[in-house]
Amino acid sequence: MNTGEGKVVAVTGASGYIASWLVKLLLDRGYTVRASVRDPSDPKKSKHLLELELDGAKERLKLFKADLLEEGCFDSLVEGCDAVFHTASPVVLSVSDPKAELIDPAVKGTINVLASCAKAPSIKRVVITSSMASVFVTRKPLTADAVLDESWFSDPNWYALSKTLAEKAAWEFAKENSIDLVTLHPGFVIGPILQPTLNLTVGMILDIAKGVQTSIGPVYRFVDVRDVALAHIKAFEIPSASGRYLLVERVAHVSEALNILHQHDPTFVPLEICENSKPSVPTYTASKDKAKSLGIDFIPLDVSLKDTIECLREKKFISF
Repeated sequence: MNTGEGKVVAVTGASGYIASWLVKLLLDRGYTVRASVRDPSDPKKSKHLLELELDGAKERLKLFKADLLEEGCFDSLVEGCDAVFHTASPVVLSVSDPKAELIDPAVKGTINVLASCAKAPSIKRVVITSSMASVFVTRKPLTADAVLDESWFSDPNWYALSKTLAEKAAWEFAKENSIDLVTLHPGFVIGPILQPTLNLTVGMILDIAKGVQTSIGPVYRFVDVRDVALAHIKAFEIPSASGRYLLVERVAHVSEALNILHQHDPTFVPLEICENSKPSVPTYTASKDKAKSLGIDFIPLDVSLKDTIECLREKKFISF
């Protein structure tokens, strides 16, 4: 599939979980990709990208060094590009200095990227990776009949605040500078990893299976990383795409995920772990309607969980 042949795009934070898959799919579709990482000389950041086994990929992938808080550092990355995918943003739940570790990189980093985009007339659209954290953390009751959609916005807590403020700043800047902007809001992202290190969400799947209490809540908004990456590309390729898009395959209690994992592999999730996790709150739903307008046919949760386990084994993160 060569829908991107002859087109140049930029991906910020390219060594991350979602971004690595985005780079892979972009190269697979024929795009030339400019990928920013904090340190191109660090093999943990760049080696897995440079080794993507795709025809001609090495000739169509160029790495750039960039720091979210360095003003103007994205100018050379985005100059001459057809689209920019801004995925770089901190994903941490526990911080000692929320402003320095979460809010500034998320908000100032987003504005730095958009400011560079505003200088590049070739750019047709900017796609930003936001999060369900800017959607569902509200005072609205998340009862069994609640249906999240793109009209929901989060009330602030530290992680949700960084995502919410960054999105708000992005929309305001885009409006003032006539930038065609789309934001994507993935939930709890799972599925195979391409990078050599564990990211937060896949690491939490491993910890939950081990019985380590690291869950951020009893209910998760699961989505496969491959669907998230594809949605980014579709959000650029489909001219009518606009606004916000929720990306959630299924809202499920952690006990449901554990039971799926146990049925697939009892050695990974023993029965006693499943029995110790009982639903305590009702689940709600998240609308798929707008995501489906991008042509996203979500990978089922059981497939995503199975593929996550197999990847963890293949990369030697687990030995049982």
